[in-house]
Amino acid sequence: MKSGCYALMPRDVLLIIGDQIIEAPMAWRSRYHENHAYKDLCKEYFKKGATWVSAPRPQWTDKTYVEGFVGPREGEPMRTILTEFEPLCDAADVVKCGRDIFVAQSSCCNRFGIEWLQRHLGDDYTLHEIEVYDRHPMHIDATFYPLAPGKLLINPERVRKVPEMFKKSGWDILRCPEPLMPESHPMYNCSRWISMNVLMLNEERVIVSKGEDTVIEALKDWGFDPIPCNFYDFATIAGGFHCASVDVRRKGELESCF
Repeated sequence: MKSGCYALMPRDVLLIIGDQIIEAPMAWRSRYHENHAYKDLCKEYFKKGATWVSAPRPQWTDKTYVEGFVGPREGEPMRTILTEFEPLCDAADVVKCGRDIFVAQSSCCNRFGIEWLQRHLGDDYTLHEIEVYDRHPMHIDATFYPLAPGKLLINPERVRKVPEMFKKSGWDILRCPEPLMPESHPMYNCSRWISMNVLMLNEERVIVSKGEDTVIEALKDWGFDPIPCNFYDFATIAGGFHCASVDVRRKGELESCF
């Protein structure tokens, strides 16, 4: 592998659930070895008491992908390049909220992968599949993001139906403002919604990309304390603050937010 730039995003590779480190069954052939970048850390955490497991390693045969795949045109039903031949799921297709875990199918995640993860986690956690519409579906953290108990950030273009559990529990549904990424940015046409890929430090403090003033002001209005940081250079490889981090340590007790 001559280049491993996407290995800069541990959130894509490692799913941390409680004391478990789960190496994700990545869907892209080019990302097969990215977990190697974090092996030393995984061994270190394992020696300190963490549970460490790898999901079934993909075969990535031609049966894994839809032959001659063409993405949906505007107005056509959502579809992805993945078949159900084997379980596939990037860790960043998943976002956690206490005992509830939200996941969306994408070019990196199929229904088989979602089913594998639910069976592996057992009854302690409940997976909820989110209905999204994205002609170029990737990870959930620029689409659907519970920021804090009672506050859900959604992509207004991709999320057309919020699960009833949020409405029944009285959550505020926060629609992300239009991104301000300059049109000259190399990723403008691909991932300008990386603006909502923020990192929550606690229930109020949030790291957000400097220059995304509409998001920063909206976060303030919603009761958060945003910390703007330069990150447009990292966005050149389609990543945000959530992608570039992974929460291996958290304070507090596991609880339900619903």
